[in-house]
Amino acid sequence: MDHLKKIVSSLPKSPGVYQFINRHGEIIYIGKAKDLRSRVSSYFNKNKYESFKTKVLIKQVVDIKHIVVDSETDALFLENNLIKKIQPKYNVLLKDDKTFPWICVKNENFPRIFSTRKMVRNGSTYFGPYTSAMMVKTLLGLIRQLYKLRTCKYNLTRDSINRNRFKKCLEFHIGNCKAPCENLQNEEDYNDSVQSIKEILKGNIQEVILHLKVVMKDFSDKYMFEEAENIKQNIILLERYKSKSTIVNSKLSNIDIFSFVERGSKYYVNFLKIVSGAVVQSHTVELQNKLDETKEELLLFAIIDIRSKVNSNSKEIIVPFLPADSFNGIKFVIPKTGDKKHLLELSQRNALQYYVQKQQLIERKNYDAGKIALLEKVKSDLYLKALPEWIECFDNSNIQGSNPVASCVVFKNCKPAKNEYRHFNIKSVVGANDFASMEEIIYRRYRRRIDEKAELPQLIIIDGGKGQLNAAIKSLKKLNLFEKIPVIGVAKRLEELYFPNDPIPIYLDKNSSTLKLIQNLRNEAHRFGISFHRNKRSSSMLRNSIEEIKGIGKSTAEKLIKEFGTIEIIKMKSKEEIANIIGNSKASIIINALKED
Repeated sequence: MDHLKKIVSSLPKSPGVYQFINRHGEIIYIGKAKDLRSRVSSYFNKNKYESFKTKVLIKQVVDIKHIVVDSETDALFLENNLIKKIQPKYNVLLKDDKTFPWICVKNENFPRIFSTRKMVRNGSTYFGPYTSAMMVKTLLGLIRQLYKLRTCKYNLTRDSINRNRFKKCLEFHIGNCKAPCENLQNEEDYNDSVQSIKEILKGNIQEVILHLKVVMKDFSDKYMFEEAENIKQNIILLERYKSKSTIVNSKLSNIDIFSFVERGSKYYVNFLKIVSGAVVQSHTVELQNKLDETKEELLLFAIIDIRSKVNSNSKEIIVPFLPADSFNGIKFVIPKTGDKKHLLELSQRNALQYYVQKQQLIERKNYDAGKIALLEKVKSDLYLKALPEWIECFDNSNIQGSNPVASCVVFKNCKPAKNEYRHFNIKSVVGANDFASMEEIIYRRYRRRIDEKAELPQLIIIDGGKGQLNAAIKSLKKLNLFEKIPVIGVAKRLEELYFPNDPIPIYLDKNSSTLKLIQNLRNEAHRFGISFHRNKRSSSMLRNSIEEIKGIGKSTAEKLIKEFGTIEIIKMKSKEEIANIIGNSKASIIINALKED
């Protein structure tokens, strides 16, 4: 401590940046000050700090380094740059690792225009950076619709063009380029297009529109109506783009907006860039307070960081409250009403939306982690070799042997995949024979899956005891799947689980998550099968009642069932409606029979 106090007493009373270093030689905190000696000495005055975090920090400091700068503003920017580069343990954590895209107008003859994430200092002009890759894509798409610029990498010098060193390519033939490589477009005309594009990228769309209107009128006066129509279409495109992006008074230009949202220990700052009344950039960052910084300090940190990233030079910044420090030549505005207030509220909604999306992602990750934990538990309890991400469960359904059907339900990652559910009409079994029915449907299900080269489950569950399980195993053996797909049977009475080649069942704890998942599958298969069986039984009863009418056969009954479904609906229909399905004579028979009934 004596050593540190000597260092502090020797610090200059000048603006600058200080660094706290621990015994491992690591920089653990970086701060800025307009008076280095006064600011750093406050950390070692017991009456000056009460924060537990600050006390923990000071106990780790064994050395202090400093950098003197010309002004407090320089100290702000130097602090921000050092924090981003070094990322000390106790500084504000800004969660934002994005590399923003730029639009580059290449420094060359007949300049190319393209997006890039790397700025090269070679005289090229860069616009941005843009916080949205979609914005870059939209702008480049608009530019390519408006102007036919080259995309090739040829070095188009005047000498090489005159010597016919290049040939026009496919882009010319499909109308995307005017082939300056073969002197079909002169450099003056090309550069005029590039200048218009620069104005668009600056946000001066209205100036470009006015210029194009003058050119259009000039073409029209010269009776060059086709060229005038092309210019008109470009103006329409620009007007449409402008109308979509303009949200407030177009007189508002070159303004930065920063909003601040606090949620627990996390803080969110949204940035909007306004040019000619339109939002041209939007970006949100998350900050985590490490040393009990005030919201004014956090807002200041975010403003410096974001403005340096997006290369902003706006002289007016709209904020919800004043940040911890001011900048030379920059005006901070806290709006109370009007368009600027509307923009601040818009920025705040963006910050809140960012927070909501972050929470949804966290919940989704937690949910996915929970599903994986459950599948790991199922794998362990049932002695499986792989996670059962795809589980299929089978159930038979019949009443006294009538209308035997079966159902197959599918769970993917512990959730029902209802588009994969299947019903089965039992075809080869007569009467109530659950074992033979199970053997048939298992064979049919997986014979088809094999033929279609479809995905197979990691676990099959049979609703029934040892008999149904053995019936399923027979079919799996016929298909050479018995060694590939684990299969178990679950009996209803005591929830016994039967395994192949083991006559003794196992019992899981009634609160086991594995057992609850199996019960969900079994209950869903039972519900799905019963509903199918009920519908089939109803159709069968309806068919029988209609077929009992003299003069009505099976095919006629099928048509009525398919069209109307129930006898009650048929009774409500007119003779004409029924005749449209089965003809006049049979419709009369049906109507008379129903009246007698």
